[in-house]
Amino acid sequence: MPRVKTGPYRRRRHKKVIKQAEGYWGKRSIWYRVARENVMRAGNYAYAHRKTRKREFRALWIARISAGARSHGMRYSDFMNGLRKAGVVLDRKVLAHMAVEEPETFAQLVQVAQRGLATAAGVA
Repeated sequence: MPRVKTGPYRRRRHKKVIKQAEGYWGKRSIWYRVARENVMRAGNYAYAHRKTRKREFRALWIARISAGARSHGMRYSDFMNGLRKAGVVLDRKVLAHMAVEEPETFAQLVQVAQRGLATAAGVA
């Protein structure tokens, strides 16, 4: 079996990693071994933080909705339960935007949620 040299393949692989490390400081952007370690670490952080970002935004939306609901004398859980019973299907991202940017519309949603709770309590 003939001997296979890795020159062109190795160069392509190294260039790819160095390209990914562009903008890193010092040896991290120049030396292949150091660049590879840092690119791998950055990839792991990127993967994990894509998941974390979703959790953080959901928590932010819930905090904003809760603040909006409390300003109208209603708890977050009662507000969401009332909306569900009233048949309103809006996600937390939209509700949070309404609570911050459109308080009049959000006040109407609070009234809808209160009516939804009242009718559910009257039926039961």
